[in-house]
Amino acid sequence: MSSAEPSRLRAFAPAKINLTLHVTGRRADGYHELDSLVVFADCGDTLEARLADTLSLSVLGPMAAGVPEGPENLVLRAARLMDAEAGAHLTLVKDLPSMAGVGGGSSDAAATLRLLSRLWGREVPVDVVSLGADIPMCLSPRAQRVQGIGEHCAPFDGLPELPAVLVNPRVPVATPAVFSRFETKENPPMPDTLPTLATPRDAARWLATQRNDLEAPALAVAPVVSEVLEALSDADLARMSGSGATCFGLYPDAEAAAGAAARISAARPDWWVRATTLNGPMPSE
Repeated sequence: MSSAEPSRLRAFAPAKINLTLHVTGRRADGYHELDSLVVFADCGDTLEARLADTLSLSVLGPMAAGVPEGPENLVLRAARLMDAEAGAHLTLVKDLPSMAGVGGGSSDAAATLRLLSRLWGREVPVDVVSLGADIPMCLSPRAQRVQGIGEHCAPFDGLPELPAVLVNPRVPVATPAVFSRFETKENPPMPDTLPTLATPRDAARWLATQRNDLEAPALAVAPVVSEVLEALSDADLARMSGSGATCFGLYPDAEAAAGAAARISAARPDWWVRATTLNGPMPSE
């Protein structure tokens, strides 16, 4: 790193939203094959890093409770994958709920890799799937079709910006628990060629013809997901993201999304609710 580069850097770790999630098979090693249309929100966690003699992590923010600061945290695991000997102090400001189906930990790890690549002057490792199947898609937070176990990511330019509301009932849902309730291991993928969708309403209509195959088993694990979907019933499309329990509602415009978020927040102040834009520009790093 040159002397002109700053000693403290910042990266944004956006929420990852599975607009669709088709489970198309299960491999011999137990991993599930997926076909998913993924986008990212303009809300998320924030990471800061500064050079230090050793590697350490502090976790702050409204959703920091219960997030470990030790070596099991994906942020530190990502840092060690980048360079097992280099030092930095990392600060993670958590705004996303954990175990929520929005890729919070994976997005944090991917942001760590991008951040430390700049701070340490290292290339991001080629094999990041060892950290988690969601890491490759989170390294480049833009709309993409994700297949395999998450390692095959193809950019998709056929979506507009999507005004949306994200709602999590603050009930953590463990992905293994959801998959343990999942019975049909082989389901149809999305069409080979995805359509170009011009407006948020066009997108909602087409997405309604697709699925999240984990929604039904997640409802069995966390019945409150049905209450969240009901709260979003005025949306053009309401669906669970990932393995839950966060759900998203797609709205025709930002004003409608903001109104829905205000209504849900007033009715359920104990829930995590965010009006957001999916597939919009990400903050520069």
